[in-house]
Amino acid sequence: MKAGHRFTKDEIRRAMELYAVTDRRWLKPGQTLTEAVREALKGGATFVQLREKEMDAAGIEAEAGELKQLCGEFGVPFVIDDAVDIAVRAGADGVHVGQEDMEAGRARTLLGGDAIVGVSAETVEEAVLAEKNGADYLGVGAVFPTGSKDDAIPVGFDTLRNICEAVSIPVIAIGGITKDNVRKLRGTGIAGIAVISAIFAQPDIRKAAEELREHVRQVL
Repeated sequence: MKAGHRFTKDEIRRAMELYAVTDRRWLKPGQTLTEAVREALKGGATFVQLREKEMDAAGIEAEAGELKQLCGEFGVPFVIDDAVDIAVRAGADGVHVGQEDMEAGRARTLLGGDAIVGVSAETVEEAVLAEKNGADYLGVGAVFPTGSKDDAIPVGFDTLRNICEAVSIPVIAIGGITKDNVRKLRGTGIAGIAVISAIFAQPDIRKAAEELREHVRQVL
């Protein structure tokens, strides 16, 4: 990874508040992904994940370089979904991996000890194992029905609460979260929320991020 700021555990925990996951399907005509992410950051997004499922590696790497620089301007962590090799080349702050992807310890070996490694979990067992393997944070969901991930398995509030109690690393809720339902997550123990369409599908991305972050702060 390239030289630069290394986020501490406390900084990572604080950055979980409003975790923005990109989705280029929501881009407006003529808008670039970097422009959309800049608006989200201006609105208060505290963490950014680049998620590309249909772009080739060269395209993702170019995009990642732009977003890494942008997030650096805002002092916000930037990770890439799944693609550890691209994260290394682009100098990303880390990666987020699913249960079917690379194990957290292996990802950290490739990225370096200071890298941020996030892991998706749907059960207490998966969460505990991910922490044991060196994950810095967990993404748990889907907590509400979502159209962003067709194979998402619903995770009940009780399971979310149990996961938060079972691990010491921060947990973010993901899946179908909006400013209208985020209050239902109060008391679960989460450190923040991860969203896609609640920010990037909105007519005014910056305003959407501002409103959502205010709602999240009330929940936390």
